[in-house]
Amino acid sequence: MQTNFTLAQLADPAIRESEAILRACVHCGFCTATCPTYTILGDELDSPRGRIYQIKDMLEKGGPPPDSTVKHLDRCLSCLSCMTTCPSGVHYMHLVDHARAHIEHTHRRPLADRATRALLARLLTNPGALRVAMLGASATRPFRALLPKRLRAMLALTPVRVPNPSASDRAGVYPAQGTRRKRVALLLGCAQRVLAPSINEATIRLLTRHGVEVVVARGADCCGALTHHMGKEAMAREQAKAAIDAWIIEVAGEGLDAVIVNASGCGTSVKDYGHLFRDDPAYAAKAAHVAGLARDVTELLADLGLSAPVIATGQAVAYHSACSMQHGQKLKEPPRALLRAAGFAVKEIPDGHLCCGSAGTYNLLQPELADELRARKIAAIASTGAEIVAAGNLGCIAQIAAGATLPTNLRVVHTVELLDWATGGPKPDALAGTA
Repeated sequence: MQTNFTLAQLADPAIRESEAILRACVHCGFCTATCPTYTILGDELDSPRGRIYQIKDMLEKGGPPPDSTVKHLDRCLSCLSCMTTCPSGVHYMHLVDHARAHIEHTHRRPLADRATRALLARLLTNPGALRVAMLGASATRPFRALLPKRLRAMLALTPVRVPNPSASDRAGVYPAQGTRRKRVALLLGCAQRVLAPSINEATIRLLTRHGVEVVVARGADCCGALTHHMGKEAMAREQAKAAIDAWIIEVAGEGLDAVIVNASGCGTSVKDYGHLFRDDPAYAAKAAHVAGLARDVTELLADLGLSAPVIATGQAVAYHSACSMQHGQKLKEPPRALLRAAGFAVKEIPDGHLCCGSAGTYNLLQPELADELRARKIAAIASTGAEIVAAGNLGCIAQIAAGATLPTNLRVVHTVELLDWATGGPKPDALAGTA
């Protein structure tokens, strides 16, 4: 792709990088075949190729983009399916992140939109505030039909019963059982510890059972992924810096073999810290070191080897590979292999490369498109005949489980909850009452 940036613009490192990404695009259009929004809308402007053209035009002109450009870029899920498809290696993730930061800095959204985004950025990354909000949400359920679409979408994703705070929320060290094989730090996640603390509890049990000492470092509360993908760079960097500082203290102390993440959306961002802080002299080296340590929980377990299952049920499990897992981190086989080793029959979901519509805050900001994608995903899952869906990302789990068309016999759980159960842990709450 030909670009027309000025020398003054190219003095900006972010513009220089985006220009290199833009120039890698050869207009082939392979990306359109795997783009969820193009699949639904059929509009070239809602395809990766169309968005690349709009980003090029926006960055070259500088200043505030037109509302139409903002609309089409807002509709992008950042699912990164286009990166898996692209034969030219166009790094769309870094390009669209730059575009969103540019929009955040130059474009003035309507007041309601600004307020919603600011609320989500603050609320979802603050566990204490989120818990209070979730507890208060139950009072609005009788009036759901009267609420605006976005508020209805938020309420639909709110659990009817908010789990009690977990002991795993506290900073501390969980000793390995038997001989210590590894020492790792675990990112608890900001929203996850409130909405589904059972995922972290299962992760800690599973890892310690396999000889891994698990550290929950004080200060490593939020990775910054949600705010980063909303274009709120300053907030994202502060959140990421706090996590990096906490983990570097552990590295300098007893050392860490890995930083373990059990939410693939967060994992994609942590693995990209080296890029995020590449121009920050105070954090570049530390961020790159943490990024090098970051691993999805299934990566570590695949290396360690899963212990023989205590309960090999043979149940059919439809594995939903989150976009951030398969496209962002390029992890496909480890979760499936672990589920098979645990005694489950893994079923592949048709069109598994397409997003479920969660995508961070996407299902809250673009509820109509997210609902359409969820309905398609649920229909694909139902076609497998499985009664259990396993996924490695809380956002996907909440999105699929909230579907109005979800079969009553279908249960959605985190992969580590099934692995923990199979190797001696308790049965996941979501499977209560099933055989």
